[in-house]
Amino acid sequence: MPFSNEVGIDLGTANVLIYIKGKGIVLNEPSVVALNKDTGEVLAVGEEARQMLGRTPGNIIAVRPLKDGVISDYDTTERMLKYFIKKTCGSSRFFKPRIMVCVPSGVTEVEKRAVSEAASMAGAKEVYLMEEPIAAAIGAGLDIMRPDGVMVIDIGGGTTDIAVISLGGIVTSQSVKIAGDKLDDAIIKHMRKVHKIFIGERTAEQLKFNIGTAFPREESVSMECRGRDMITGLPVSVTVTSEEIYDALDESLTTICEAIHSVLEMTPPEVAADISSSGIMLTGGGALLWGIDKRIADRTKIPVTIADEPMNCVAIGTGQALSHMHNLSSDRMTNQQDY
Repeated sequence: MPFSNEVGIDLGTANVLIYIKGKGIVLNEPSVVALNKDTGEVLAVGEEARQMLGRTPGNIIAVRPLKDGVISDYDTTERMLKYFIKKTCGSSRFFKPRIMVCVPSGVTEVEKRAVSEAASMAGAKEVYLMEEPIAAAIGAGLDIMRPDGVMVIDIGGGTTDIAVISLGGIVTSQSVKIAGDKLDDAIIKHMRKVHKIFIGERTAEQLKFNIGTAFPREESVSMECRGRDMITGLPVSVTVTSEEIYDALDESLTTICEAIHSVLEMTPPEVAADISSSGIMLTGGGALLWGIDKRIADRTKIPVTIADEPMNCVAIGTGQALSHMHNLSSDRMTNQQDY
């Protein structure tokens, strides 16, 4: 694959997306690495490793090196990034890319440094960090340089980032560690409590996207779910309805809506007036949950729009930002060399 020197990376808790200038998104794979526990050898990365989740023999573990939007396993993250960069950019020793990596708003300096160093060790010439709401807004096609305020909500795998943006910078923001993964956990707990069966992460995710709902549906939908009976220990199938999943997700979604309300309360009146007319932009994989836009609109009384490609917005915005760094607020981007 021909080499490109400008790369944008959405280093997500659930998925890693890579955007290369002139090519668009060239990689979208799960943030999962399969390791041999005895030797530490990497056996698989991305989709191949995700297939192993919950199905590996004793000496193999499939791990997610990012948790709640930040690095929890530095060495594994570095190896995963190195694999993805080599896969998309080639393995030239002489040309190294400039890389823009997204981080959740509100991460600590230590967490920023960990991301920067992991990207640098994975083969980057220069590393820039960018807050996810800014990248999501750019990727969604919003003009963030205008004085009119815009509000972006990015519901990812590990964090939900809520931000009000004006003149290329964040006016007010909040990041909550409740997003796709926590919604999956809520479904797993519901199945244990109500149906007395154990299910895995992948099954919970299928339930969420197939029959999950954030707002009451006019017509109920259902899905057959397979798991392990807690009492007998044997495989069992049950039918799960959308109303059940709504009840399971209700508490987590209420917390997200409260965080959105909190950000609106902290927004200056003039900017809040802009948002009430321009509406709220919803991005991230969580935007695909049925009725999430209706729920947020019902709570805030502000129109909510889901981006055209919500899962790709952060990666697209990250890549595009490399070409327009001079326009963006300097406190929202950090060059790795600053450390």
